[in-house]
Amino acid sequence: MSIDLINPDFTAAVFDLDGTLMDSMWFWTEIDELFLKRHGINDVPEDYLLAIAHLGALETAEYTRKRFGFDMSAEEMMSEWHEDAVRFYSERVTLKPGAREYLTKLKNAGVKLAVATASSEELFLPALKRCGIADMFEAFATVDECGRKKGFPDVYELACRRMGADVSGTVVFEDIYIAICGAADGGFRTAAVYDRTSERDIEKIKAKADAYITSFTELIQ
Repeated sequence: MSIDLINPDFTAAVFDLDGTLMDSMWFWTEIDELFLKRHGINDVPEDYLLAIAHLGALETAEYTRKRFGFDMSAEEMMSEWHEDAVRFYSERVTLKPGAREYLTKLKNAGVKLAVATASSEELFLPALKRCGIADMFEAFATVDECGRKKGFPDVYELACRRMGADVSGTVVFEDIYIAICGAADGGFRTAAVYDRTSERDIEKIKAKADAYITSFTELIQ
């Protein structure tokens, strides 16, 4: 299925945040590396970062604890990550080039907007407010609310229901391959957004998504 992203042929859009609207995936790589180094692991396996990219906070903590054999609980790990993350999202995170302008363009065209993210509201909402786009969205949905990660369509379906949109008229914007697959399995059309952390999957992403962009600036006329 093709999508016209410049002159929207859809009535609603669901956006991932980290790696899609926000230039923030590098931070999660940084925070994961810092955490592992604090606990004696200096060389972070490449496949570890890919494995956790689509997981919610609790799933990430449980996966990390089991993989590296940490004695600390998942809750203790999440608390340690959370302190660093709160500071980053409230003070440092930025939008990708053209993201704000493209969201404005969609709003002006009457397209409903929602967020579907693996992050938590207390992290992403201050960032969206600081970046001046929080009020553009009619709904927010998180992976932790759904119980299943982004390899499944649940979080996109929840966002869709909350903004009162039909799946058939909704496009999902994502940056990672497994998320594109999950949205497609739910019947959504998908638009992939380039992020350097997903470069190894770029050919698979291009082949799976209905549209692919390297930057939102391509969509602004």
